[in-house]
Amino acid sequence: MKDFMLVFRGPSYEDLNFTPEQSQKAMQKWMDWIGKLSAEGRFVGGAPLTAEGKMVKGKKPLITDGPFAEGKESVGGYLIIKADSLKEASEMALGFPDFELEGTVEVREIVPMA
Repeated sequence: MKDFMLVFRGPSYEDLNFTPEQSQKAMQKWMDWIGKLSAEGRFVGGAPLTAEGKMVKGKKPLITDGPFAEGKESVGGYLIIKADSLKEASEMALGFPDFELEGTVEVREIVPMA
């Protein structure tokens, strides 16, 4: 099996003004999905990301505040999963709990380093 990274983009529950109860219900969907992947031996790791960050870029690299994508465009976290193919990993991403909140999943194969 190969490793794949699922990169999640979408609004945060804070941006959506979720109540604590709504946040807890949404997080339970995440825990159920990750639990299913774990039970299948497909979950490798992952974590949510904070909204705060820095950008490092340029020919003479400069550190600036950022990222400043629109709230619905921001990267909120990632998972690393095991799958036999990009197609299979993409099908596994269909379990992403935040599609109904206009979230998206980018699926990328991780290339092993020698």
